[in-house]
Amino acid sequence: MKDTIKCADRVSAVQEYYFSKKLKEVAQMNAEGKNIISLGIGSPDMPPSETTVKTLCNNAVKNDVHGYQPYTGIPELRTAFANFYKRWYGVTLNPVNEIQPLIGSKEGILHITLAFVNPSEQVLVPNPGYPTYTSLSTLLGAEVVPYDLTEANNWLPDFATLEKMDLSRVKLMWTNYPHMPTGTNATIELYQKLVDFGRRHNIVIVNDNPYSLILNNKPLSILQVEGAKENCIELNSMSKSHNMPGWRIGMAVSNSTYIQWILKVKSNIDSGMFRSLQLAAAVACNNSDEWHETMNNTLYRKRRKIAEQIMEALDCRFDKQQTGMFLWGKIPDSWNNVEDLTEKLLHENRVFITPGFIFGSNGSRYIRISLCCKEEQLHEALKRIQEK
Repeated sequence: MKDTIKCADRVSAVQEYYFSKKLKEVAQMNAEGKNIISLGIGSPDMPPSETTVKTLCNNAVKNDVHGYQPYTGIPELRTAFANFYKRWYGVTLNPVNEIQPLIGSKEGILHITLAFVNPSEQVLVPNPGYPTYTSLSTLLGAEVVPYDLTEANNWLPDFATLEKMDLSRVKLMWTNYPHMPTGTNATIELYQKLVDFGRRHNIVIVNDNPYSLILNNKPLSILQVEGAKENCIELNSMSKSHNMPGWRIGMAVSNSTYIQWILKVKSNIDSGMFRSLQLAAAVACNNSDEWHETMNNTLYRKRRKIAEQIMEALDCRFDKQQTGMFLWGKIPDSWNNVEDLTEKLLHENRVFITPGFIFGSNGSRYIRISLCCKEEQLHEALKRIQEK
């Protein structure tokens, strides 16, 4: 019977996530004893703060914390998220109706698309950009309209080109600054242009902002722009900045109407997060400045220097002003395509590095190195590359 049942058309319209496939290959190679060093996915390898873990453990053993939780998240978490936005960005949010906790911000991409976009309507998606913006939009029947980000324009939107497009069917514009994969930082001027562009064309701007606390001296939010809350949504996450990727805790912040629409979708899909996780996440929002400085100055900055040496060993060109937990570099002309290089590194040097084409055609001559790898492994990766 399985040979006569066909999957839905939407499943045929997308591919299995690149890292889902590639990490299975890496796991098989490791099972064969090949000891692959993975510089691919951005999964922090250090634990959350000690108080965060203790809060989870202390609460998880209680008898009364294991039931269903509010779809809106517990008040303690919403209040902590509001304080987080005030502390880091100077943005005031009403914790009651302007914040929606999420099971990771990837979930938010799904909920926002369902809440705002009808089938056949359009969404603007950055090229290069996070592949999920494209895949989820496609799964949900939206028409994806890529907009180019190029090195020549410092990986920023070309507003002159955007203004010439037919935007009549565009409902959402996905943005992501500090940008993944290129590491380009946000500026208030960029956010002002985005807010104005969305307002004039009746487009909701959704800024995905999980990297602003990493190797970045001036964290910014699009909601710092006056009036941005009226037509913008921002996603944020504890995965990267608080070493909590497996905890799946994020947030959507916006005006109360947009948050209510997102909640209407979310409440029909899941049943809330484990209370002890939420209480621990609330504590994590209060991590000290020293904790964050240790992550940046003791951990990521040292790793970044080794990643730069790896780029140099590969004759790749890169911008030293990048922020976030990756390093993005352009491969030399001696390689016909980027996958020739990354497959050689994987199978001959036993180092897995992400090829830029997975983020869109404008990434086809680039590679991305993750900083979520201990210094000794980064040094070993550099050694392997230099030896062959």
